[in-house]
Amino acid sequence: MKRFLKNYWSRIIPFLVLSPFLMAWGTFGHEHINRAAVMALPAPMQAFFFNHIDFMTTESTIPDVRKYTLRYKAERPRHYIDLERYGTMDSLPATMKEAEEKYSPEFLQKNGILPWYIEEMMKKLTTAFKEKSKNEILYLAADLGHYVGDAHMPLHTSVNHDGQLTGQRGIHSFWESQLPEMFGDQYNYNCGQAKYIKNIHQEVWKILRHSHQLADTLLLADRELKKHFKGDVYEKDASGKIRRNKYHQPIHTAAYARAYNKALNGMVEKQLRSSIKETADFWYTAWVNAGKPDLTSLDPAEQTKRNQPELKRELQLCHQGKLTDLKGDKEF
Repeated sequence: MKRFLKNYWSRIIPFLVLSPFLMAWGTFGHEHINRAAVMALPAPMQAFFFNHIDFMTTESTIPDVRKYTLRYKAERPRHYIDLERYGTMDSLPATMKEAEEKYSPEFLQKNGILPWYIEEMMKKLTTAFKEKSKNEILYLAADLGHYVGDAHMPLHTSVNHDGQLTGQRGIHSFWESQLPEMFGDQYNYNCGQAKYIKNIHQEVWKILRHSHQLADTLLLADRELKKHFKGDVYEKDASGKIRRNKYHQPIHTAAYARAYNKALNGMVEKQLRSSIKETADFWYTAWVNAGKPDLTSLDPAEQTKRNQPELKRELQLCHQGKLTDLKGDKEF
């Protein structure tokens, strides 16, 4: 497995570095979400997932590779939903099949299918658990964590996804990447133990409703702060031009980032923590719905035994609200 992962990532990582587009939550966010979610699983699941925690961590960003680097057309709408284009939430289709019957393929491609895709992924993950298909469990669980994380990013629920409609371009990567990279070492990653979700459909839409309510809040906070902020909002080069990161996103000054983070009153950390908790809950629910299959037989007993001291160490860290230091590719 290690040899496979080494060869796999040696081919994929160059694409991650060269991708010029936005990544939902950024590498920092998605990797921390999946890794912390493993720490929230009950013991019967945790030992198995911890055996593959490096895969679960790094695989968390691969949906963005499919979307931006490999340019899979079907991938793009899985990451968001422009709720304003769909009307009231009460009138939205309940399933992917109903959505496809109500709307044209072009409409869905343009405006997103995130909530329905999360439910589709849950069905597939549940089946993988039932069949005890090791590779499918890992692959689907890691991907599901990415989409659950996307559902917690407020601008992934709005047509104004990068503040382009309100003169705030760059707010997307600022909120989801620069702020977590700056302040993430202060976050509390201990989100308790996973709990069973009684109604998956209702849970998905509860997440999206809350995220959508935050979209206007984070945009307004930025606009209001800029009205009275004393100092530079953006970093400038020697010629006075706004500095940009490798994805061509504007870099905000540390002073402005601190002020904006304070104005948000912990919003980014709260959404990241909710992403962790919900990801663990979704994984756990799929396992329970599959009949709680024994996962110990999927790995050699020696591998699980060898990893126990490190699992214990990481659990102790997590109980303190910390994660092991991740060396993911930073965007800012």
